[in-house]
Amino acid sequence: MGNTLVKTQLKDVESFLVITIKTIEEFLNQTTLAQFDQGNESDLVYYKQILSNLRKLLVFSEEGLETCKIILQSDPFQKAAAEKTLYRIYHQCIVEFFSPKNDAWFEDSRSAYTGKNSIKFYKSVPEDFQQMVRGLESEFQRIREDLEYYETDYRTKIIQS
Repeated sequence: MGNTLVKTQLKDVESFLVITIKTIEEFLNQTTLAQFDQGNESDLVYYKQILSNLRKLLVFSEEGLETCKIILQSDPFQKAAAEKTLYRIYHQCIVEFFSPKNDAWFEDSRSAYTGKNSIKFYKSVPEDFQQMVRGLESEFQRIREDLEYYETDYRTKIIQS
């Protein structure tokens, strides 16, 4: 890919991360575990997983944003570093959003055919959390489609070198 296209994608991802970080930070700053708690001990463990995963997603997003800013300010533009960053953001943020390692929620792939939100929860979660995830999902889906290229391209480059 040319420098211009990679730089444009990096700027797009940077904008996406700014919005994502703001949304998650606002939610986490206003939410406590007690607000999730429905009085069931097994649900409490699940809610801790959800909030833990959200905090991890926030940290990965902040790290990705910082890296994007550094690369975009560098002169000359470092295409290889930008591609590596986009690959890392794809795995640490996008894939983690749709399929967190701790299985706090999952993506229902059939939802793509119905036009409904694809993130499903194993247990009942507060409505404000569901709304926040729904609000983020379409942009995560768009960025995932834009960055899927790096999944195969970057791996191929690593294997060849």
